[in-house]
Amino acid sequence: MQEREAAVRSNCVWRNSIHGILRTSLSHRYVIPASLAFIAIVMVAATSWTQNRPRNFILNLEPFRDPTGLVATFNTAGPLDTSNPFFQDLGTNGRSCATCHTPGNAFGLSASDARKLFVRARGSDPLFAAVDGANCPNVAPGDAKGHSMLLQNGLFRIALPVPANAQFAISVVMDPYGCALLRDPGTGQEIVSVYRRPLPATNLNFLSAVMVDGRETIAPLNNASTFAANLVTDLKSQALHATLGHAQASTPPTDEQLSEIVAFESGLYSAQVWDNSAGWLDSDGAQGGPRTLKDQSYFPGINDPLGGNPSGAPFDSAVFSIFVPWSNLRVSRRDDRYQRSASAPRAAIAAGEDIFNNFPLTITAVSGLNDSAALGKPEAIAGTCTTCHDSPNVGDHSLPVPLDIGTSHSAAYEQNPQLASALSQLDVADLPIFEISNCPDPQNPGQTLTFFTSDPGRALITGQCSDMIRIKGPILRGLAARAPYFHNGAAANLQQVVNFYNLRFQMGLTDEQKADLVAFLNSL
Repeated sequence: MQEREAAVRSNCVWRNSIHGILRTSLSHRYVIPASLAFIAIVMVAATSWTQNRPRNFILNLEPFRDPTGLVATFNTAGPLDTSNPFFQDLGTNGRSCATCHTPGNAFGLSASDARKLFVRARGSDPLFAAVDGANCPNVAPGDAKGHSMLLQNGLFRIALPVPANAQFAISVVMDPYGCALLRDPGTGQEIVSVYRRPLPATNLNFLSAVMVDGRETIAPLNNASTFAANLVTDLKSQALHATLGHAQASTPPTDEQLSEIVAFESGLYSAQVWDNSAGWLDSDGAQGGPRTLKDQSYFPGINDPLGGNPSGAPFDSAVFSIFVPWSNLRVSRRDDRYQRSASAPRAAIAAGEDIFNNFPLTITAVSGLNDSAALGKPEAIAGTCTTCHDSPNVGDHSLPVPLDIGTSHSAAYEQNPQLASALSQLDVADLPIFEISNCPDPQNPGQTLTFFTSDPGRALITGQCSDMIRIKGPILRGLAARAPYFHNGAAANLQQVVNFYNLRFQMGLTDEQKADLVAFLNSL
């Protein structure tokens, strides 16, 4: 208890001291350069709390540097206790949950940090365990080429069996690593290797599905009365299978250990707290950072755009309201003093938020929306970014609606010119490409469809062609700390994300609007 109280006191000194230095700099007309800001932070850290920092704790709201500023996590239980089983090696390969879900990456993993770790540890860190941290399970430790998926795009190999009830047939047309489609020697079942980014182990109280394909949503998260209990059930299942699989545990963790992991995860809220240009993201009325995020209202279906809100309230496209107080700062960009002041980047962030909420786009050829019988199978849907990112100030979908936006399509086989153009904006990894055949064509009875994709998505769980290439939308907080983006790491940065959507959904953004949107996303 004394160590925890010391951590709380030290955290107060840490937070207040940094606020003092950086807020003082922002009280002047010009923003201090990012490099000087970081130096100031390091100096404060060295003098105010390093010696008193307790063992086995990460301070609450302790900031970590990322490419555009600082990210931090608020823990409802106080300082983050690193003696929790979340940080313990419960398997046989040295991994813990924190190996792939690091506090400095908003409890996700950045490919940049993975590369640094590979060099520093000469490829021997448990992160690079061949079971899934290498392109194929037979890769030797330290072989950088054999770990290229993780090092370049932050991707782990996920081996999933083809469901016994699969409506489709699957074959390989491109297999760059030689393990895209294997056969289990014991069961004879086909095993598909797909490559995916780890999802953050924070902000979990806003989930509508667990895992990118929803495979750990064993208890549905679609009802407010059962949400809390079902989320615990799902997260315990996820932690169990992660320990047995990713950590290669020979014995399962105890129920007590699983409960402690889930309790720890459930108290975490992560978000960007400082922007190198705009400063503190909770300044002058703004609501950036994780402390306000913990108080954000949420229930399954909240603000659902498809009529699923149990309260009956209509959809509100103004999903994000974090930076509304900065929206009156926009003035002439020709004023050089304005350009170098704190107001300019803050106004850009607010403008980006408004674009995200309100700028019109046209949704076409998205499986899960445009082919939905419940929606009348509309060829085109007029919407905004928030049509799919509807949870207030969080950005995932408040009900489980897996979609195919096209990032798993193969550019080499893509026949939709609009989607092919959007894919050209990305840095897609050299992924295996599968041919999916024998799927019934709902538009032409008696005929079949063929898909070419790097990831069949939820169809590998359900076996249903209607789920082909469909995945869930992620929570958008803490983005700056965990590049690259999309489930397959296809966007190296948020500029590429914006470029993709600009062409994918015919937005027609100007360069200035794109920059504002990127500034907003980096501030989440």
